[in-house]
Amino acid sequence: MSAKKSFVLRLNEDKMKALEKWAADEFRSTNGQLEWILTKALKDAKRLKKTDSSETDKD
Repeated sequence: MSAKKSFVLRLNEDKMKALEKWAADEFRSTNGQLEWILTKALKDAKRLKKTDSSETDKD
């Protein structure tokens, strides 16, 4: 498993509420949902190497 790096993300309240609801609907944490969204976007854009995938690949 690769190391994880922390960073601060600022979202407006409406986006954060929508993200939290989406995560809850899919039985993920908010952080897990963000990782899933980013991983999917990177794969769709062909910007993620196969070896860079993580446990967030599970759909």
